[in-house]
Amino acid sequence: MDAVSPRLSERVRPDCNARFELGTPMDAMDLSLLTASLVTFFVVIDPIGVAPIFASLTEGSTPTHRRVMAIKSVLIATAVLFGFAYLGEWLLNALHVSLDAFRAAGGVLLFMLALDMIFETRSKRREERAEALNEADEDIAGTNEDISVFPMAIPMLAGPGAIASIMLFMNEAEGLGGQLMVFAGMGANLLLCLGLFLAVGAIMKLIGDTLAAMITRILGVILAALAAQFLFDGIRGALLAG
Repeated sequence: MDAVSPRLSERVRPDCNARFELGTPMDAMDLSLLTASLVTFFVVIDPIGVAPIFASLTEGSTPTHRRVMAIKSVLIATAVLFGFAYLGEWLLNALHVSLDAFRAAGGVLLFMLALDMIFETRSKRREERAEALNEADEDIAGTNEDISVFPMAIPMLAGPGAIASIMLFMNEAEGLGGQLMVFAGMGANLLLCLGLFLAVGAIMKLIGDTLAAMITRILGVILAALAAQFLFDGIRGALLAG
């Protein structure tokens, strides 16, 4: 009995140490991915900028219809982003586009988006798009028309920036834990959009145009840095592969 105990302790101790040593860097990496995902999706989806558009398109609608449109638009956007998260790589392979090329292109796209946010041209374009939509179909604004698919889900929520971001982050994620962190960042921002849509009137009065513009510009600078990193990683990967 005494001879068996040391062997058991020697066999158990290395496993415990290995589990502890491997767990710490993985947790740190997942936390870093979660933070980057939260910030990036907050910037590219832009809940604060999208909420006024939803308010203008549903102005005059019944509270029940506005609530249905809010839930439906978020659910459709979630389904679109999930689809690109898992089928995006297959689509790139079918088009013979490398992940490094897509990473670099996504970085350029996000950087252009960041410039629009910094110089406040993005919000102006969204307002013009909403006004054009209302002029093209006078029945949309102030009635119970379905705006959940277009323009709310696509391209307001699941636009090119969000689609590029989910594909890039899924490529960076390692294992199920990393993927869950990416989806957590995306889901948190979509839930924030849902909350803003449901209480858009009171929230917009509380925030005000000045504070919203300030937040948008600060996040635009952060997105520019993240976009530059995506671009550099794509170029470096292409050069190393070549």
